[in-house]
Amino acid sequence: MTDIEQGLAGAWGEAVIDLDAIAANTAALADRAGGAELMAVVKADAYGHGLVPSARAALAGGARWLGVAQLDEAFALRSAGIDAPLLAWLFPPGADLAAALTQRVTIGVSSPWALDEVAAAAVQTGQVADIHLKVDTGLSRNGVAVDDWPALAAAAAAYESDGLLSVGGIFSHLALADDPTHPTVDAQAGVFAHALEIGQEAGLRPAYRHLANSAATLTRSDLHFDLVRPGLAVYGLSPVPDLLSPAAAGLVPAMTLRGRLALVKRIPAGSGVSYGHEYVTERDTVVALVPLGYADGLPRSAGGRGPVLVRTASGDRRVAVAGRVCMDQVVVDLGPDAVAAAGDEVILWGPGTGGEPTAQEWAQAAGTISYEIVTRLGVRLPRRHIGTAGRVNLAQQADLLLADLL
Repeated sequence: MTDIEQGLAGAWGEAVIDLDAIAANTAALADRAGGAELMAVVKADAYGHGLVPSARAALAGGARWLGVAQLDEAFALRSAGIDAPLLAWLFPPGADLAAALTQRVTIGVSSPWALDEVAAAAVQTGQVADIHLKVDTGLSRNGVAVDDWPALAAAAAAYESDGLLSVGGIFSHLALADDPTHPTVDAQAGVFAHALEIGQEAGLRPAYRHLANSAATLTRSDLHFDLVRPGLAVYGLSPVPDLLSPAAAGLVPAMTLRGRLALVKRIPAGSGVSYGHEYVTERDTVVALVPLGYADGLPRSAGGRGPVLVRTASGDRRVAVAGRVCMDQVVVDLGPDAVAAAGDEVILWGPGTGGEPTAQEWAQAAGTISYEIVTRLGVRLPRRHIGTAGRVNLAQQADLLLADLL
């Protein structure tokens, strides 16, 4: 019995996270990055894979930096004893930047008000703030507008001269990196290069220039600069599924979502199944209940299409959800000759190496992207981590707990 097949005692379902796969994916991405360092993006609970264990596994695989969106995510990593360089880039006015500085969190700055608040926090704490300035090169989302960039760069240089902060990096984010030959990618790269020149003219000498997300890490080596920031690919999923499968990119999906059948029964031909009777049986058949639904993260929009592998006494059966995805459950039609029982294993997605569906297939069924599939898992669905990469032993855990108490 494999590590993935263990567990589930008394539970209807679980997400099994392979930490060794995360470490191996990180190592493969670091190899692709060439001379650039790698920041593993672990925001959103490490894309649903578990923030702290995934961060440790990524560091074990060769990540030099960790990246998060929110300060609370950064604080959780520091509380867990993780002391790697850490960038957080999304916060509102009035955020606890003083705590960020005292916990050695590098702050992403995207506006004049944020720069001023960082400087104020530096005065308050007596800490020199390490910041990365973010410029909007064409995504029109986070990042200072190009027209405002010269003023922000000059203001940051002035604060740096005053000893309040250090501009360790300048970065941006691509809008269409999943289409690597799209003209916007080169256009944004050109805007970024010009922004770097303006920063240099203002007196900034950042150690890190970074633009590449997962897709650009895999497909645009010319955009690696000093640091790459893969997120999705760290967890073994391809950001460019039409161009590169995970296997072709040297990646292994780290998450397997599995459960057990709760009920098996035979119903006659012409039976409507689930709400709305959107699925009607064409023959006498065996249906089974999988007690996982949209409250657990299954997309409702995948009703009638979401793929499921059921391991029965009559063999593995790969079927689609029969009818709607409900809040707590879905139904599958196993066929008239199925021999199945409550408790039989169900795999909704995994690496795909054993015939099971993948998160990408669920994304296609739901009309979305694999990013959403893995990050939307509900809080009542347990995560079980397997593998050894980044594991903290019991003595280390005791030391960390004692440090928190002192």
